[in-house]
Amino acid sequence: MAEYLTPGVYVEETSFRSRSIEGVPTSTFGMAGVTRYGPVPYVLTLPDSSELALVPKPYLVTNFTEFERAFGGLGDAGSGNGSGENTRNYLAYAARAFFANGGQRLYVARVFEFSGPQGAPALADFASLPIGGGSPIAVWRARWPGLAGSELQVRVEWQRSKNILVGTKLNGVAPGAAVEVVAGGTKPPDGQLPAEATIRIVALNNGQWGYAGPNGFEPVTAGTAVFHLTLNVTVKNDDGRVDAYNGLEVGDNHPRSITKVLHPVHPTDDLAQIWLDTAVKTPPTLAKLFLGLIGTVSPAPFQFLAGGTDGAVTAALIEGNAADPDSATAVATGIYALDEVDDIAIVATPDSVRLDSASQQTAVQNLIHHCEVQKYRVAVIDPPADSSMSGVRDFRAQFDSSYAALYYPWLKVVDPTASPDPSAPTPIIDLPPSGSVAGIYARSDIERGVFKAPANEVISGISGFGANVTAQRQAVLNPEGVNALRFFEGRSNRVWGARTMSSDPEWKYVNVRRLFAYLEHSIDKATQWAVFEPNNESLWANIRQSIEDFLLVTWKSGALMGSKPEEAYFVRCDRTTMSQNDLDNGRLICLIGVAPTYPAEFVIFRIGQFTADAQNS
Repeated sequence: MAEYLTPGVYVEETSFRSRSIEGVPTSTFGMAGVTRYGPVPYVLTLPDSSELALVPKPYLVTNFTEFERAFGGLGDAGSGNGSGENTRNYLAYAARAFFANGGQRLYVARVFEFSGPQGAPALADFASLPIGGGSPIAVWRARWPGLAGSELQVRVEWQRSKNILVGTKLNGVAPGAAVEVVAGGTKPPDGQLPAEATIRIVALNNGQWGYAGPNGFEPVTAGTAVFHLTLNVTVKNDDGRVDAYNGLEVGDNHPRSITKVLHPVHPTDDLAQIWLDTAVKTPPTLAKLFLGLIGTVSPAPFQFLAGGTDGAVTAALIEGNAADPDSATAVATGIYALDEVDDIAIVATPDSVRLDSASQQTAVQNLIHHCEVQKYRVAVIDPPADSSMSGVRDFRAQFDSSYAALYYPWLKVVDPTASPDPSAPTPIIDLPPSGSVAGIYARSDIERGVFKAPANEVISGISGFGANVTAQRQAVLNPEGVNALRFFEGRSNRVWGARTMSSDPEWKYVNVRRLFAYLEHSIDKATQWAVFEPNNESLWANIRQSIEDFLLVTWKSGALMGSKPEEAYFVRCDRTTMSQNDLDNGRLICLIGVAPTYPAEFVIFRIGQFTADAQNS
């Protein structure tokens, strides 16, 4: 109770309603795998023995354009399955299919096999471009590892302003800016490079304008003209992305310093592709750095970075490692990184199809285990490439879990990377179905709800299937929990199955598992307030009311069976669900029962003959 110590009138706010439960999102997709480039955690030792630590979390993209900017396009990624084969960028194609089929939110955890000792990051993994010849004064480096870094091109141009000296004040510049000081006040001809001896770095000393030089502060002198020198950096890659960073300065203390805007860890552009490494053996003067960056050719040409590697894809790489709680830089990687994103409800690892049969089984089992531990998400499983009926049945027989669903066969897609050739057949590629199916999960959730089975839904963006699943063939696959993707004349290509990979008939259907994940997760998140509250009848009644209100809305949406609420659910939280021992040990036990709706998988119409004079009862 509040304390009342002084006589007077006290007005207080109180609540007479139960706390509401908000449903959690169910359409957020998460994937772990290799991409062309993009955010990946690493700690790199630089030539001056300092460490560079980048520890990004799984990155959220909401359309494929954002994905391309963050992780690159559809070009090859990874060096294959260890033998140099199968370098198709399955994760990028899956992301494209996810958004094409209605998905809206995707988290990507990029993985990368580093080439250093014991898998540590090495400089060879990152493309680079030395500045200044044999003894470089600085190095352009790719921010992210990978062979795609060698496709990056950088161009540095420079500009010279009008005279900015007015009296003894330098207008329009801040400390750290580079200027050209010319005796006599004559502006050099356009395009003429400034001499190293004429370049100064602006400084302020007790309110007095001047320059920071090797011999300390140097005040502005009369009889000179001062011209502001700035840098424009342009970066482009083979995917068509172009980044422009204009008006950069060389002084580290300037807000627009080139080393701040293109910083490796905290750049102005979070997805910047390159950074400027000035931590070389003999650090240059800022005048030399400016001249080294702009070069001697005008207009400045684009120059390619060189180097970078792509490692092989393995089951262990996709699984990744859990975070080390005692180290801020040892963050989770691979599938483990997806643990840290609470919103994810659907997961997949398309790169598992690169692996041999034993390794793919391991990779799929790792993904299923992740879902079983997390409890509130479901895995979409891809079958092996070129699977026959017998092959996909053998693959399915290796797993038993209600937290995963298998879809067969692969999809045929017109190759979006091929150049059109009217004289050649349309180029077709085969892709695993997980990205498209995850998009259909999301679309069905948004349009109908998580309780609706994500089946009898059109698959967008494909030209066909890798195998023809007929009704007779599906009669073999469906009872074993293999969801068929089929073509129907006049009804297009559709998902024609909604079963999990479970042998438990109670968890036979995908929508039932996902409905329970939705209910459990929503109640879990919304009742955290109850922890450490007094464990008495008042708390029990409050919890009962909150959950009943939530389930009433769920029933009205069509997610539960029953013609009235009492037939659809029950909530018990009282002395019948808790013993005195439970109360003595701080346990509150609430029993919730719901009657989910099952999909009408078999729609049966029975038709018979009757005579014209028959009496209908």
